[in-house]
Amino acid sequence: MNTPSAHIDRFVMERLPPLAQRAHTRYDLPPLQIADSANLVQALLDQAVSHKGWADHVLMRSAHITLSYADVLERVNRIAQVLTEDLQLVPGNRVLLRGGNSIGMALAWLAVVKAGMVAVATMPLLRAKELGEIINKAQPTVALCDYRLLSELETAQQQHGVLRTIIAFNQIDNPEGLAARAAQKSGEFTACATAADDPAMMAFTSGTTGQPKAAVHTHRDILAACEAWPRHVLQARTDDIVIGSPPLAFTFGLGGLLIFPMWAGCSVYFPDAPYTPESMVDTIHAVGATICYTAPTFYRQMAAFAQAKGIASLRTCVSAGEGLPDATRILWHEASGLHLLDGIGATEMFHIFISSVGELAVARRGALRHLGLPGTPIGKVVPGYTAKVVDDQGQELPRGTVGKLAVIGPTSCKYLDDARQSNYVKNGWNYPGDAFLQDEEGYFFYQSRADDMIISAGYNIGGPEVEDCLLKHAAVAECGVVGQPDAERGMIVKAYCVLRAGFVGDMALTQALQEHVKIHLAPYKYPREIEFLTALPRTETGKLQRFKLRQTAQPAAAS
Repeated sequence: MNTPSAHIDRFVMERLPPLAQRAHTRYDLPPLQIADSANLVQALLDQAVSHKGWADHVLMRSAHITLSYADVLERVNRIAQVLTEDLQLVPGNRVLLRGGNSIGMALAWLAVVKAGMVAVATMPLLRAKELGEIINKAQPTVALCDYRLLSELETAQQQHGVLRTIIAFNQIDNPEGLAARAAQKSGEFTACATAADDPAMMAFTSGTTGQPKAAVHTHRDILAACEAWPRHVLQARTDDIVIGSPPLAFTFGLGGLLIFPMWAGCSVYFPDAPYTPESMVDTIHAVGATICYTAPTFYRQMAAFAQAKGIASLRTCVSAGEGLPDATRILWHEASGLHLLDGIGATEMFHIFISSVGELAVARRGALRHLGLPGTPIGKVVPGYTAKVVDDQGQELPRGTVGKLAVIGPTSCKYLDDARQSNYVKNGWNYPGDAFLQDEEGYFFYQSRADDMIISAGYNIGGPEVEDCLLKHAAVAECGVVGQPDAERGMIVKAYCVLRAGFVGDMALTQALQEHVKIHLAPYKYPREIEFLTALPRTETGKLQRFKLRQTAQPAAAS
């Protein structure tokens, strides 16, 4: 890096993994070669107004307000002035952000990063204990918080004195709030002259495998990510209107609902309240949304409403965050006429690195059906990345063999002060923790999380494949499949099912579901135990928390 860091506060820089513990990065394609001096907000927002001719294009909209790119720039500048002039924050300081998906949350995130600080966005449903763990890790002195979510953060503040100041946003009648403070500013602010490799954000993993980790991403990482999946796969247009449910505190949501729309010159609709499946379909109608981001479970729940009401304006439906079952893919296509655009990414890698346009993946499934490969491929590696399927020693496996996914590209894992860095990065490659196979044409087929692979009597069984089969039964609304310890087989397949209305979880249904799996999959894959639940444990982003199901399965095995 030729440009010196702008960070006066070196807290994050000093706690990044040493170079020897980081993955190699590659910038093979010219658009990925970001200048050594770069501020991502200046590049995406300021230049949208000054160089790209998008000043009057709509960037953010809600039921109450519409903001052009020029409007957003002025408001971001005012907030950045509050941070630097009133609060005397300096580049490298961490600022905790707490809020749902709203214009206020988006403006706050952009202002923090433009001013050269490190944004630490947190999920709105976190409680004081969980917020306290993040405060301990990130050591922010200032927090910007939606006024409706102050209570838990104020409780955490009482227990963590490093957080000195909390300022509320989305509240116009508070003279000490962010809006009132920003209104007193000129709106003139020059972006901090950050080095491209200065940290811009800290993203806490969503907790599907237990204790969250803090993944750090630089200005270069995020700008390079814009030149990968959005350019080559999504291909958004300036007239697109984007909606979605993933939180801005989740990199899937931050990319899809803020960063990538800005890169493409399109606009984002922010709701007044979290979406329900029906309200998202209604919103698509009301605003003419053309791109939607949400998780597979949400698409499954939206399908009936999409079929009943139609979603004529929608042209691209992005599914990520967890594995996409074929049953959900088919259900959504039958209800909407649209193919889901699947992808796999990781908080540690910022966003999607394997993906394909939905029609291509479905066509590949049809071509390979006679080979017995499971389900539909997620797609091919996104240009700019390289991926391979390897064994436990890191050696690439023959095509068609299940192994661990290893990835390299312009983004990579950089945990903040965490020994688990060595679990994710090995020999210069990122290991997202997923089991895959790759066919001879380069398409990748998701099997399971690597630690979710069920080994029963010597057979490798992917939980998602069994889940997909169960979801095709009329009785099953949702399900999760894990391995349960077993003295004879090592593990058995156990399914946790949420039933549709009108079905009873009795022995007769258990046997019917088991027979259903035996008919459609190899018999050794059937769930030897099925437990019926009213709901499955999920993260705030909608991901199934299989580690909690595994914990539930343990006592049964020991009794």
